[in-house]
Amino acid sequence: MPRATTTSDAFNAVAEPRRRDILTFLAYEERTVGEIVDALGMGQPSVSKHLRVLKEVGLVSVRRDGQNMLYRTEAAGLRPLHEWTQTFERFWSHQLRRIKDRAEKKS
Repeated sequence: MPRATTTSDAFNAVAEPRRRDILTFLAYEERTVGEIVDALGMGQPSVSKHLRVLKEVGLVSVRRDGQNMLYRTEAAGLRPLHEWTQTFERFWSHQLRRIKDRAEKKS
């Protein structure tokens, strides 16, 4: 079965580690492409390409401020990723409770 394109949904988009790095960098503050390039040590064409993919799947948005384009994360786009990972958060919490209970029984 062919793999879905990276622009098909948020899950495919974040499969690329550099896109996750960009999202992490944008998590708390909007940034220009130049700031992303400088902070992450990536080439400008590469950053622009990754931002385009992230924008197409709704994980980032962009606004113009004079000559600058400022990128920021989009909470609505991140929601499906967050909801999916919560399943595993509950799983690990349950597993850790079981380990704790077993350890306490042995004491």
